[in-house]
Amino acid sequence: MIAALCLLAWAWLLALHGRFWRSGPELPPARPEDAPPVAIVVPARDEAETIGRSIAGLLAQDYAGALRVVLVDDGSTDATAAIAAALPDPLGRLTILAAAPRPPGWAGKLWALQQGVAAAEAGLVLLTDADIEHDRAHVGTLVAQLQSSGADMVSEMVRLHCRSWAERALVPAFVYFFQLLYPFAWVNDTQAATAAAAGGTILIRRAALARIGGFAAIKGALIDDCALAARVKRGGRIWLGHTRLARSIRRYPGLGDIWRMVARSAYVQLRRSPLWLAASTLGLALVFLAPPLYALFGHGWQRAAGALAWAAMALSFVPTLSRYGREWLWAPLLPAITCFYMAATIGSALDHYRGRGVVWKARAYEL
Repeated sequence: MIAALCLLAWAWLLALHGRFWRSGPELPPARPEDAPPVAIVVPARDEAETIGRSIAGLLAQDYAGALRVVLVDDGSTDATAAIAAALPDPLGRLTILAAAPRPPGWAGKLWALQQGVAAAEAGLVLLTDADIEHDRAHVGTLVAQLQSSGADMVSEMVRLHCRSWAERALVPAFVYFFQLLYPFAWVNDTQAATAAAAGGTILIRRAALARIGGFAAIKGALIDDCALAARVKRGGRIWLGHTRLARSIRRYPGLGDIWRMVARSAYVQLRRSPLWLAASTLGLALVFLAPPLYALFGHGWQRAAGALAWAAMALSFVPTLSRYGREWLWAPLLPAITCFYMAATIGSALDHYRGRGVVWKARAYEL
């Protein structure tokens, strides 16, 4: 019975779950029909390692319209602001703000974004992280997509850092599971309720931000990108895709680094609910772990069903592996990789119940 459920689950996922496995869409470089002013807001806290490359790429954008970069230094204890200030800025595009003390109830990043947007006057606002490096055509491509699609918000999953052995083993699956949780085709469908965004690159109309009540409407959200997308989509249109025009330069050299990245927000994603944790654990076990067990240790039709489900799972992973230059031979290992993410999610829940909460950049948040 369980073997049959595994096979049916994969038949449904491949045929009816928003074509999540396609690892798309992706925008080619483009120029907008016109070039309205754009304000780029970059919240940064202790980002000395990456801030130089990130801000330099933004200052060098090949964009015909007015462009302003607002770096909000969120209480950094390193040289983040000094490194940015020392960068060449012949067009005078860069403004550096020191963030005011964070009010109660606000997440640090959202409070920094609130101040950065308030300091900018453009009708289009690009929200991007301090560890993202942008190609020169990126801003123009985003504006072109916003104009052609008529969306209120355009977001892209940037190419994540994938060089260490831990990154090569686990990062493609992180992107794969994001696509599984939020099929991009459903996000981009105005008739579907699914809403998501990737916080590394979000271009939003200021009017849409005002319509939802600004960042104050989601001020305590720890998964702020998806919270913003959900608010915007309630009365407008959003678009989510992939890009090769921007990449994360934040490194995760070891398993522990990726574990902490996942565990930081995994239980928050499950609404801090033991029932959701149990349901997700059982669901992942049924869909990702049971098929190889039946294929290896089952008999008769159960072994065949398990093998077919395992093959379907592996094939669904291949497009994402290709995006990251990984060989297809990694695809059958997805069940083992899933075990890591399941363990990190359970670890996130245990941290919550031990009172450890969420800690990011030496700042603790209550869950």
